[in-house]
Amino acid sequence: MSDFTGAAAAIIETGNRLAARGLAPATAGNYSVRLPDGSAAITVSGAHKGMLSPDQVMRVSADGTPLDGKKPSAETLLHCLIYDLDPEAGAVLHTHSIPGTVLSRALAGQDTIVLEGYEVLKAFPGIDTHEVRVDMPLVDNSQDMPALAAELRSILGRQKKLLPAFYIRGHGLYAWGKTMQNAEYAVEACEFLLACAWEEMKLNGVRR
Repeated sequence: MSDFTGAAAAIIETGNRLAARGLAPATAGNYSVRLPDGSAAITVSGAHKGMLSPDQVMRVSADGTPLDGKKPSAETLLHCLIYDLDPEAGAVLHTHSIPGTVLSRALAGQDTIVLEGYEVLKAFPGIDTHEVRVDMPLVDNSQDMPALAAELRSILGRQKKLLPAFYIRGHGLYAWGKTMQNAEYAVEACEFLLACAWEEMKLNGVRR
């Protein structure tokens, strides 16, 4: 994305679509686009993502410092972490679905969500077959963003090939891509896979 105005428009359009799919309840979620100078356009704190206006998108520096006097999402540091770890990341989306939230809580004590044998796994970069197992990182929720970012940096940094997604237990999904369109595709794939995994878990009998 070449300029802030275009990035804000992309965030607003994507917010409308994700809210229509039930992935942005109340004011939940946050979305961002990396700008050419290394800063990012990101949603302000407390804005409903299905009713965003241009003044509800702001700029932050690469370390999350506000650049225009507005208050960014409390989870801005997680966006900054993703951009720091993945040079190809151009947009980050944080969504909330019922299946993903409930599944993550049902996996109490586990540190991954195992996704295996699904055709839609081919949506992830470098995967060209359903005959694969993907372990999506799963971390406990926390209001301490520096600590959570540090934990995720360690987890994501150990991956041989960085999966463009992780889940915060009982909270929601983070997914990203080279462009906003790619990030939206990643969200769609992840939320579909999480819903399938939850339905399969129910069929097999939920164990906690």
